[in-house]
Amino acid sequence: MITAKAPPPPCSTGFFRHIECGPAPAPVKLGFAKLCGTNVAGLYRGRRSLVLRGARSKPIKAKENAGASLIDDWFKPIKASDAEDGAAAFSGKNLHQMSNVGKSTNIMWQDCPIQKQDRQQLLQQKGCVIWLTGLSGSGKSTIACALSRSLHSKGKLSYILDGDNIRHGLNHDLSFRAEDRSENIRRIGEVAKLFADAGVICITSLISPYRKDRDACRAILPKGDFIEVFIDVPLHVCEARDPKGLYKLARAGKIKGFTGIDDPYEPPCSCEIVLQQKGGDCQTPSDMAEIVISYLEENGYLQA
Repeated sequence: MITAKAPPPPCSTGFFRHIECGPAPAPVKLGFAKLCGTNVAGLYRGRRSLVLRGARSKPIKAKENAGASLIDDWFKPIKASDAEDGAAAFSGKNLHQMSNVGKSTNIMWQDCPIQKQDRQQLLQQKGCVIWLTGLSGSGKSTIACALSRSLHSKGKLSYILDGDNIRHGLNHDLSFRAEDRSENIRRIGEVAKLFADAGVICITSLISPYRKDRDACRAILPKGDFIEVFIDVPLHVCEARDPKGLYKLARAGKIKGFTGIDDPYEPPCSCEIVLQQKGGDCQTPSDMAEIVISYLEENGYLQA
């Protein structure tokens, strides 16, 4: 048993707004479950039964505005029929949206009120993936940097996903075997898709030797968001450059499965842009980058 004094007057607001207050009476002894006629044990039974004896609280409501949809859903009063259902925390609609993808089970896509077009309007550009593909030594990374520099000078936001850089982190667990190369491209394709959805012009710089893997990346993006750029430089030119010394190691048998030597490169069948460099006709990386820039301008990618 505990002893408590009645609350001092006035009590016109809050949970005790209906308690009649007058001159303070003498202290009274209270049981565990009662406090001035209030059922204390029932105070925290959950939002659907927050009821005081002699006083009932009003349902909490969120302010109605465009950004409060999730809050509104959370604070909507639960119907009596829901209380009878043991799974009332989930609506039938949500349960039907659950899906299994690969090894992930019971997952549900979460939408956001800010969509791609909103981000594109903010950035004044259209998010897309510029997929640079070609042999090792063809100049992909150099062209990617020149392209990003040119876009930056125009006030456009871009980001480069370089094959070697990604293998330093996200894909450090993958080898250069055929199955791992496919997984390498699949992961980068999914990341590039997120960048494009964010409204960013994503530039990938990857050998990506297999046509089916590049086509798979194209397939996961909305139509027009995947711009394949083939850096068409002959093998003998790339091998003569050999900026990393990899062709020399591959010819000596110290590297197995090297693209162009003992592993195939499958050129695109129908890409958006071909950048050729043959014989004495040698374009600079900046010249090649400007060809891509012209394509973006002509097709409306550099404006919202």
